[in-house]
Amino acid sequence: MLKDRIKDLVSAALENVLVKKDLKGKVKEKVFVVEKPANASFGHFSTNVAMVYSKDFKDLYKGKSSAYGLASELIEDLKANKDLFDSVEIAGPGFINFRVTNSEWYKILALIRQADQNWGKEGPKDKKIQVEFVSSNPTGPLHVGHGRGAAWGDATSNILSFLGYSVQREYYINDAGNQINSLGASVLFRLKNAPDTPMPDGLYKGSYILEIANTLSQKHTEDYFKLPASELIADLSREAANIILEDMKNDLDNFGVTFDNWFSERSLYENGEVERSINTLKEKGYTYEKDGALFFRSTDFGDDKDRVLIKSDGDTTYFASDVAYHANKFQRGFDLAIDVLGADHGGYQGRIAAVVEALGYSRDRVKIVLYQLVKLMRGKEIVKMSTRAGEFIPLKVVLDEVTPDAARFMYLSQSHDSALDFDLELAKAKNNDNPVFYVQYLCARIFQLCKKAQPILQGDSSQPDFSLLSEDVELSLIQQLETFPYMLRSSGTNLAPHLVTVWLMETSKLFHHYYGEHRMILEKDLALTRARVALAATVRQVVGLGLTLLGISVPEHME
Repeated sequence: MLKDRIKDLVSAALENVLVKKDLKGKVKEKVFVVEKPANASFGHFSTNVAMVYSKDFKDLYKGKSSAYGLASELIEDLKANKDLFDSVEIAGPGFINFRVTNSEWYKILALIRQADQNWGKEGPKDKKIQVEFVSSNPTGPLHVGHGRGAAWGDATSNILSFLGYSVQREYYINDAGNQINSLGASVLFRLKNAPDTPMPDGLYKGSYILEIANTLSQKHTEDYFKLPASELIADLSREAANIILEDMKNDLDNFGVTFDNWFSERSLYENGEVERSINTLKEKGYTYEKDGALFFRSTDFGDDKDRVLIKSDGDTTYFASDVAYHANKFQRGFDLAIDVLGADHGGYQGRIAAVVEALGYSRDRVKIVLYQLVKLMRGKEIVKMSTRAGEFIPLKVVLDEVTPDAARFMYLSQSHDSALDFDLELAKAKNNDNPVFYVQYLCARIFQLCKKAQPILQGDSSQPDFSLLSEDVELSLIQQLETFPYMLRSSGTNLAPHLVTVWLMETSKLFHHYYGEHRMILEKDLALTRARVALAATVRQVVGLGLTLLGISVPEHME
């Protein structure tokens, strides 16, 4: 990739200057960057290497600043690469700007075409990553917020896999604890009371509880409901949770999200892992008793307060199973565990990082990603929550109105750490105001262009002559395609799948402008036609790859 090549050339030029100035081995290696200038008039790339190393060359250049003097010497070496650079110039106090030759851009276009669906793909890495996402309690349907976590987790997993990591997608089923007992009690209440009887505080509200109650009433005989209340609630809890979990799986399947593993919280208790994890913390001296409860010394590891593991009544807390679950993740060999959670888990980061360190692992091996709230809109109006649904908007309400493609693009249009306004009307619009339509229309438009050009170019097997692509916008398109691998790498490193949607929108804007201003098919100039159609096809190739990584389809036509 071009940026890496330029950085290697700059490093080699710096090495030559160090030898020349007798500084080889005396100067500590420093980090410098090669990047695109904010102002395109400065060139295609710029580096700050002379600024970074200026102090090491202090007083060596008479009448010049050390940065400017070093830049001048580096340029003399870099200018020798005439096939690569049209110009290499100093800017400001010592920045070096590069302008790449057109012939080099044409070579890059050919490389992108040759790479096909592997453009930007990186080789296998010796790192095993688990992405745990959604993990909604099986006590109610998935809501619109879970949709954001599902889209983020799935797209991030795709990107990390493409970059060479071994990735496992996991759903953690919270099927133990008081919330599951409350689910069974809620169903039992509905079974024994009229449908319009208000649900007591502490139990789950919503029409889905009545639907589950009706299903189970038809499944069981009257004798079943004569069981002792505690036994009945425990059994109803399991059955209701299984019904809800199956419904969740259907919603996720409709959304195009699948998991490699569904992990049961209850299994941690059944296998004795919760007890063993607590004992490990005890043996290490990281626990203490107070008022009959057992606490983890979380503040010893930077948390804001110590955390209860076992309550005074002898019941374990949710945190206790979290301890066992994260110990289990690392015992399974994951080098990095990414937990994708809603914004209401704000205090989660400190306590999990603390316990990971206490268990003997580096806290860098766990990453907590908190996605912010989703506000469902219909134009400028907020879609109000349904009391029938239990004060939330089910994800299936969104998927009943908009396509999974539109929903995913909307969910991924902004960084996870900023609140999101999801406009249903915009997501359904079949015009360029709808971002996913705008990008998918590019794919359909280019497919139809290639189909139309095929009979005209048929019978001529000559390769496209990219040197005919001399328009500024054509070169800009090639330069944009060249940035895809860097963008993807940044997306994976920073866990930022929204960078892909931003890149897709920028590329689509550039191509739609190109298509609107230039004829693609010129029957009197087949050579230029072939070059332009090839460029368009390459744009579709890379844009399609970006959409695929987000889990969004690449259409051949638009309705």
